Amino acid sequence: MAKTVLLVDDEANIALSLEFAMKKAGYDVRTVTDGEAALEAAHETPPDLVLLDIMMPKLNGYEVCRRLRADPRMEGTKIVMLTAKGGPVEGEKALALGADAFFAKPFSLADLSARVQALMEEGAGA
Repeated sequence: MAKTVLLVDDEANIALSLEFAMKKAGYDVRTVTDGEAALEAAHETPPDLVLLDIMMPKLNGYEVCRRLRADPRMEGTKIVMLTAKGGPVEGEKALALGADAFFAKPFSLADLSARVQALMEEGAGA
């Protein structure tokens, strides 16, 4: 069974390229465009990994990350946070809230895909 990625980004062009890259890597992908929809989708079917934008409508990525980490059903779920605000403060906050990785936009799809693959393999050994 293919590993699942929940992609959360309100920018259509970014979501489309991320979805393409994740499907090309062999993952099942669900895409949503806001924080509330992200929580609903994650609770419906817990994903193996969440690609989570920080700046989104309804609930920002920080709050979504915090809530996912507080939910015991999401214990094995990996979270990779993405943001256009790529300063060190944003990265530190993302990691402090429980993200497994942080990428500032624009980022290399190859680097992101490699990190996702490493996290998925790490999760498989747990």
